Amino acid sequence: MKPATRDLGTRLPQRVNVPRVEIPRGRVIDLPGRGSTFVTDSPGPTPDAPPLLLLHALSTTGLLTWFPSIPELTKRFRVITLDQRLHGQGIVPEEFTLRDCADDAVALLDVLGIDKAMVAGYSMGSLIAQRVWRQHPDRVGGLVLAASTDAFQSTITERLFHQGVGASLGALRNLKRRRADGDTTTDQEPVDPTVDIHRWALAEFRSTRPWAVGQAVVAIGRHHSRPWIREIDVPTAVIVPKKDRAIPPERQIAMAHRIPGATLHQVDAGHSCCVMDAELFVPVMVEACATVLARWNEKEAAAQS
Repeated sequence: MKPATRDLGTRLPQRVNVPRVEIPRGRVIDLPGRGSTFVTDSPGPTPDAPPLLLLHALSTTGLLTWFPSIPELTKRFRVITLDQRLHGQGIVPEEFTLRDCADDAVALLDVLGIDKAMVAGYSMGSLIAQRVWRQHPDRVGGLVLAASTDAFQSTITERLFHQGVGASLGALRNLKRRRADGDTTTDQEPVDPTVDIHRWALAEFRSTRPWAVGQAVVAIGRHHSRPWIREIDVPTAVIVPKKDRAIPPERQIAMAHRIPGATLHQVDAGHSCCVMDAELFVPVMVEACATVLARWNEKEAAAQS
């Protein structure tokens, strides 16, 4: 078994048939007091469509993780993505923590004027989604956690992996400083996805530097929500890739059982299925979101009666 975070990002080899769907256009938005990040905001079928905030996987971007799912999700939701810290065009901080990522997500809701949203995360994004609920429970109407877990470093192999990544970060500090100072020598020219969606996907994948991935891996290794995961009190769906070799499916299922009332949705694919097996993942994602929305609406109606 691989260490659980070695393959958390969506792997994108040199040649792969990525789904051919319309890619939303986005813009850079300033989060006051925090920094700027790249955001897409795709309208739903009506002006009052429920908002769905999508949080992406390690070493990817908001669009790269979620572009195959967005067209179907916008049939019911207003769909929002952002690039997390140190990823893509996200905020470049001194340090990377999942706690700060969760606060960034809520800061974006503030800027967009959204009081409460469904929050969905894939892999690293699912850990951040858990923290969004933990830190801002009044802003979360429901959760969708895909390829997720409530603890890392539960085996000797995982502990050694995270310790090794942490020890190697010192050698990468100079690269981090060069980017913070505005060095863009490794930046790719923008690629129009309508011209070449494969080159666009590769450019998105390469837009996150290795030193950034290392910092995120260390933060992911510290994730431990098991002491409070049973306290989650919003409708929750857990999506489990049954062939996941990064996070063992049995660990994901055990986490789902610890969340009160969580529904379980399985997809017959591996950890990178949000893109690599989108034809299998997207219907399950749509089903999970619909299930959470129905329960969210029921809860809101009961509170108002």
